[in-house]
Amino acid sequence: MAYGICPLSAVAIRNTSTDSSEMISQLLFGELVEVLEVKGHSWLKVHCLDDNCVGWVAANQLKLITPSEWEAYRNHYAWVLDYVQAAMSDDHYLPLTLGARLPGFDGMRFTLGEASYSFSGQAVFPKDIHPSAELLLKIARRYLNTPYIAGGKSPLGMDASGLTQIVYRIAGIQLPREAEQQVFLGETIDFVEQSQPGDLAFFENRLAKITHVGIVVNPAEVLHVFGRVRIDGLDHYGVYNREAGRYLYKLRVIKRLLKSGPPATKTTESSASAVYSNQFELF
Repeated sequence: MAYGICPLSAVAIRNTSTDSSEMISQLLFGELVEVLEVKGHSWLKVHCLDDNCVGWVAANQLKLITPSEWEAYRNHYAWVLDYVQAAMSDDHYLPLTLGARLPGFDGMRFTLGEASYSFSGQAVFPKDIHPSAELLLKIARRYLNTPYIAGGKSPLGMDASGLTQIVYRIAGIQLPREAEQQVFLGETIDFVEQSQPGDLAFFENRLAKITHVGIVVNPAEVLHVFGRVRIDGLDHYGVYNREAGRYLYKLRVIKRLLKSGPPATKTTESSASAVYSNQFELF
């Protein structure tokens, strides 16, 4: 089995092995994949570690890594919390976006292959994350006004399920890539009036197929993607766009993935972890 890591800000995952093929998702910097198939010198068929998405990536946009590097990177990394922030090498900059990963980050630096980078932006280690509705909405609001791009999941362009997936992922909860897969997770909420901040609202088309998803801000509003990441009205019928004066999507179901429980207890932290945990509290 061959392994790879995304060495660029964002890389397209395509439906087939051509540049003109549909972009079904993206890899952000630091994401890991298994390489399933090699096609010539130009394309690699990959399986994404986080969400089991399978598609084709340009070979010159993926860095192959050893099994030992795979294990090290998957177990030790930090999330980038800045909207866009550069990592600095000796001779170049590397632009990183919200939701990227810093492999092997020690609080100041990380190394990928032969290149070593310093990073002075906001970052957080996964073990310092405690999922909550407040955290989900803080992350989600950072994406407001991001333009719609089919298959995207970065602050420079994203689709509806890409938004919910990356927001929940940073907050410590893994979701599948597509809305029609995400809907099978969580507890069903019977009435929109019973919804809580951080719940997921799913919407259907005329064929009763789940085609859209958003994050509940409150029982009367939903944060979702329509042209851009925005907040629109929400009621028992669906998403209501006040500017257009019409409904955009028909509500199918609301699901709750967050579980209530006692506050997490703090453990002894390294100095780097403590610094970035405190930074995360100010996020």
